[in-house]
Amino acid sequence: MRRLLLAAPFVLLPLLATAQEHDHTDHDSLPAHEHGSAQLNAALDEHTLELELNSPAMNLLGFEHAANSAEDKAVVAEVARALADPVTLFGLQNGNCSVIEQDIDGPMFGGHEEHAEHAHSADDSDHKHEHEHEHEHSDIHAQYSFDCKQPEALGQLDLGGLFKRFSGMHKIQLQMIGPAGQKGAQLDPANATANF
Repeated sequence: MRRLLLAAPFVLLPLLATAQEHDHTDHDSLPAHEHGSAQLNAALDEHTLELELNSPAMNLLGFEHAANSAEDKAVVAEVARALADPVTLFGLQNGNCSVIEQDIDGPMFGGHEEHAEHAHSADDSDHKHEHEHEHEHSDIHAQYSFDCKQPEALGQLDLGGLFKRFSGMHKIQLQMIGPAGQKGAQLDPANATANF
């Protein structure tokens, strides 16, 4: 699944740079970790749609610390359930799309980003500070692969459900490859759709 998606950002870089040169609003490229912002890569190739969402955990969970309390664990479970329903989150009902593969990853979900706790001596204070800083900024990555029986009816991604479900998300930098070519866009709750 990662082949097509990982190629998308590199293919779209010249397009995004050109779009930013012509856009006189203040839409600078997003840093890797900015609360309220997320990145979404989308690639539609015949009947296969692949999506990759990268977001700070704060946008989805409302926190980035380890989920130790029962309340935090309940929030994590609810977010996992919501992310497990990508057809609704990404407005894919029109294309008759079904999930054939999905992977939701992040430290709160037991993903590979989880760091082991280590005891540190006073000489390791710099390393301890770096380790604590890593836990202050947690990201969630969700990847999906769909089989769309009617891709011609899909027409667009509608992120209205994503913005509605996760009120901490204010803008999404979208990079898309579809039948009409490549494009980049910045979406927000007031402008939540992009045509393929």
